[in-house]
Amino acid sequence: MSAGDPAVREFLVGRDFFGVHPWETLERELDPGTLVAELRERLRENPSAGVGEIGLDRLKERDVSPNMRAVFEAQLRLAFELGRPVVLHGAKCWGQVVKAFVALRPRPASLLAPPPSLFHGFSRSDGLIPDIVALGGYVSVGPAVLNDHAVNYRELVKKIPLERLLLETDRTEASAPTCPQLSAVLAKVAELRGLSPGELERLTDANASAFRLGTTSRAAIRSGGIPVSAATARR
Repeated sequence: MSAGDPAVREFLVGRDFFGVHPWETLERELDPGTLVAELRERLRENPSAGVGEIGLDRLKERDVSPNMRAVFEAQLRLAFELGRPVVLHGAKCWGQVVKAFVALRPRPASLLAPPPSLFHGFSRSDGLIPDIVALGGYVSVGPAVLNDHAVNYRELVKKIPLERLLLETDRTEASAPTCPQLSAVLAKVAELRGLSPGELERLTDANASAFRLGTTSRAAIRSGGIPVSAATARR
């Protein structure tokens, strides 16, 4: 199940999703209004596309900047407005991402469901999982699960509800030669959940279809940050 396998259902940022990755705000100050206008036009031209990868990040900077937050929230509001599925990034600040998502959810929540959401690379403690589930979100598990030293992450993987579980490689063009195969991620997660690879494959097939109304096939989520003005993914 390589990235080139036509049987693998891949969601690609830059093809199936468009948005401004939070790292882009570290390079220069961005105007949320201009970005949303550009993103709205890109989504108009691609009616089946979603929004992403968007979010907040504290990997490169200690604090979330006001501009990063403004850019994220503007894009998230657009996803809510258009009802487009959204891929979320929240390295070291997942609680803030969930809080922003909850703040936009209509009251009462039953009036309008929030857009389908994928919490990409989620690695926080399992305490946030009930909140993600309540939002109708999905959690993707990636190659970190293959690390024998990632004991806490493997325990987290065991606690993700099966109906909210997806798999990813986080493959980019640069990392493709060394990126683990999806089959390895699938096998390890199946082992941790006490399932056969075939059973897990069927479950993630259904989840992928529910997330983005894709064709039923092997589910893989690959996310790479991309600014709306670029044609190739950047990380």
